[in-house]
Formats: sequence, structure tokens, C-alpha cells
Amino acid sequence: MKRTASLMAILLAFGASAAAAQDENISFFITSSNPGDGADLGGLEGADAYCETLAEAAGLPDRMWRAYLSTTGPGGVNARDRIGDGPWYNHAGTMIARDVEHLHSNGPNLTKATILTENGGQVNGRGDQPNQHDILTGAMMNGMVSDADGDTTCSNWTSSGEGSALVGHHDRQGGGQNPTSWNDAHGSRGCSLENLRGTGGDGRFYCFATDGPAGEVLLRQRER
Repeated sequence: MKRTASLMAILLAFGASAAAAQDENISFFITSSNPGDGADLGGLEGADAYCETLAEAAGLPDRMWRAYLSTTGPGGVNARDRIGDGPWYNHAGTMIARDVEHLHSNGPNLTKATILTENGGQVNGRGDQPNQHDILTGAMMNGMVSDADGDTTCSNWTSSGEGSALVGHHDRQGGGQNPTSWNDAHGSRGCSLENLRGTGGDGRFYCFATDGPAGEVLLRQRER
């Protein structure tokens, strides 16, 4: 009996240690919900704050979380330049991309099954009711801000009415110019939550950790 109890204690301790290590590596998620005002996220600052709020509520590591969103105009920002160097891991501890180049290549591990929320849940895709696969990005497939005419970021994430935003398909299927793209499938119908839902979205966006254990490991590897 004593041996059994000791073995159980060791297994539980090992499991807790493994879970803690996995938690420390979590560095990517898709928001489980929209803040409530469609594509008006309060700009990049508001979107970043929402990423951090969701991460804290879910008990994720205390890291610097940033929204994967581009902005246009003077001082425009590329989504790819906001998210650190990688690698990035989802809630299950699965690596979704090694670095920025891998993330924007044909090889990242980005599917409906791996793009999990901060709580580890999956988001509805094409074929589910309702379909919610349109994810706000404002970015082209290479992660850069679009140079197309017209609004591609819902007035830099401050509009919940007029305008449009580029969205990706987290399930990598559907319609649009690039239906299998996770970050640049097509433009939205509008910027309100109603219009975002009308074309298969729910005003969600991607959040990446720009610092922490995963990034530190990669930095050490590069220095060798």
C-alpha cells in the first residue's frame, strides 16, 4: 500500500510538472469572443489589452500578448512585426510555427484543430452552425499591411460601422480570393458585429506572446 501511494504521488508530481512546463510554453491563441463592438477594438492598444485580459482570465503565463493585426496609413504597422520571433505553441502545447518566416510560409501547423482559444477550445468552422471562421487580421498572406485601395482594417480597428477588414480562415477552407489562407482570405462585408457574422465570422482575432520561455529558448539556440 505504501509503495502504491508513493508511486501515485510521484506520478501526480510528474504530471503537474509536465503540465506546468506546457503552460509556460503557451504563446498563441485565438480569442474566444469579440470584445463586443465588432471590428472597433479600440485600435491596436485596445486589441492588445483584450489579448492580455483573456490570457490572464484563462490563467495563461504572464507574458506580453499582442494582437495579430495590421494598420494602414502613416505609421502603419505590419501584423508580422508585432508578434516577436517565435516559436509559438497553442494551448495543447503543440508548436504552430517555429518563427515568423515559417508562420508565413506553406508549412505552419495552423488548422481548425490547432488554432485553439485561450481556454483550449476549438472555434466553429465551415460546416458548423454558426460558421465563425473569418478572423480579423488586416494583413496580406505575408503578414504585411495591404497596399490595396479602400479600407482593409476597419479604420485601423476603430470602426464598427462603415468600412471593411481583411480576414483569414482559421479552418483553411471556404470562399474568397485565398480561401485556404489563415490570414488573408477576403475582405469583410462591413465592420459591425452583425456584418462580420453575416459572412462567417464573429469578430475574433489571433493573439501571440512576444516574450517568455519559448522565445528565450529560440534566442539561446541562435546564440550558439
